[in-house]
Amino acid sequence: MRTKKKDRPAVHIVQKELLQPYNPVTVNLIGAGGTGGQVLTAIARMNHALNALGHAGLFVRVFDNDTVDTANLGRQLFTTAELGSYKSVALINRINRFFGTNWRAETTRYDKASLKDKDLASATITISCVDTVDARYEIADILKHLAAQYGGRNRVQYWMDFGNSRSSGQVILSTLEKIKQPASELYRPVETLPLVTDEFKELLVASEQADNTPSCSLAEALTKQDLFINSALANCGASLLWQLFREGILFNRGFFLNLQDFRTQPLKVA
Repeated sequence: MRTKKKDRPAVHIVQKELLQPYNPVTVNLIGAGGTGGQVLTAIARMNHALNALGHAGLFVRVFDNDTVDTANLGRQLFTTAELGSYKSVALINRINRFFGTNWRAETTRYDKASLKDKDLASATITISCVDTVDARYEIADILKHLAAQYGGRNRVQYWMDFGNSRSSGQVILSTLEKIKQPASELYRPVETLPLVTDEFKELLVASEQADNTPSCSLAEALTKQDLFINSALANCGASLLWQLFREGILFNRGFFLNLQDFRTQPLKVA
């Protein structure tokens, strides 16, 4: 007897062009701070593993116009030798030397004022690791405009957003276009994953830090964000991205993490 459609588990199935691409999949990583640096390292490991498995891998661009200062040392992935350097440049240079990649650092903000080149702004997967709600909404506006206007090879399809407060956070995957789904008798394929800025507006506002002034020391920075919240989010979020590439089917499109009581709550595809 066939399972009724409403009783089938909801899933999102990834298109073959991501699972078996002819060229590396483009990824724009926005933000090279506490979370962004950890995410970049995880993606570099993922790229190396994908290449070993016969996949074309990833091509990553990191956007950040901030420079390294002493308060970043320890919580973020920088050394004293990198003080004064652009964060994006310091991280990309290290990754390229270590893994032999040819990824790019963009020493600019990912915003409407800075991005005039649609080819640069567009990537199959956009990953945001930013601090403010306003930045997320500007990213959403840019991506929605590109999805409607840009038809190049690197057209925008997925947006993965990382956000956190002091000891909790979330990672949420959204789609910028309808992803064609195959017919299935076992599952209920879902072609659209809601934008984080549409579905979780109140959560984003609540998670934003009231004090966004730069920290003058590591001790001060740790009063605003726990030492391991960024790396915990980065590794769990990278695991979701790994499932996307390796399994091609997602039952969850994100999660909520609380490090204080060690709870992780998945966000189901619906």
